[in-house]
Amino acid sequence: MSEYLSNAGYRPEYPDGQPFAVSLTHDIDNVYCSLPYKGYHFVKSFFNKDIPHCIDTALSMCSRKIPLCNFQEIMAIEEEYGATSSFNFMALAPGDQDYSYDIRDLERELGLISDAGWEVALHGGHKAYCDYDQLVTEKARLEKVLGHRVAGYRNHFLRFRVPDTWQNLAKAGFLYDNTFGYADCLGFRNGMCHPFRPYDLNLGTEIDIVEIPLAIMDVTFEVYMRLDPTRAWEMTRRLIDTVERYNGVLGILWHNNCMKGDKLMLYKKILAYCSEKGAFMNGGKDLVIV
Repeated sequence: MSEYLSNAGYRPEYPDGQPFAVSLTHDIDNVYCSLPYKGYHFVKSFFNKDIPHCIDTALSMCSRKIPLCNFQEIMAIEEEYGATSSFNFMALAPGDQDYSYDIRDLERELGLISDAGWEVALHGGHKAYCDYDQLVTEKARLEKVLGHRVAGYRNHFLRFRVPDTWQNLAKAGFLYDNTFGYADCLGFRNGMCHPFRPYDLNLGTEIDIVEIPLAIMDVTFEVYMRLDPTRAWEMTRRLIDTVERYNGVLGILWHNNCMKGDKLMLYKKILAYCSEKGAFMNGGKDLVIV
């Protein structure tokens, strides 16, 4: 579809004439680590003689949030490449399915992210994709802590129902969604590397929300596709080149708990390669405004 649009003369414009865009996002599923978990990694680092990690783990014993409360570290990495991103936080209540942290505990962190120019968006819970009341409740809960409107959305586990989820998101006042993608493979679920406004075939009307397609998710490489780092990069590079060819947008999801080891190295490779190509690398809201 994007090839057809390009051949038909469709040429999206990005700031400063940049050739294509990258939508960088982070789903924050967890920010706490249990003491036994930290103790295990301390012992493992000690026996592996990984002194820096051993020290970091020891220092984290006094805080449940560390090391997964690594938002400033992520922003610092992206800033090196002239990029910003969206942090998608869950706003569940105790007893809700998938509840793992209280968003009220992260008021300071959300303020730091927003004040620095990065975006805070909603990562909807297990049922929010098909439950309008739950969706609105979670949105209000996050906005109360953040202190201003939330524009973007992605549902947990990429759960989605066409066209209901889009209709609910538009009704709830979201500007964009970036749930629409595959968990088990790379690529574009709707055959496009361009944001689009969905169309409701039942009503025969356009839905008032922008969908930014998701093309790459960190866990897809290892968990679903069983790719080693070399092969993962080869496929990623081809996707980046394709999006550049059609002046599109590459949607990327990198969880905060994947900012280490080979996954961190791959993320940095993506940032460096896209930066070299002059890509516009920002969060979802900036792309909707563009």
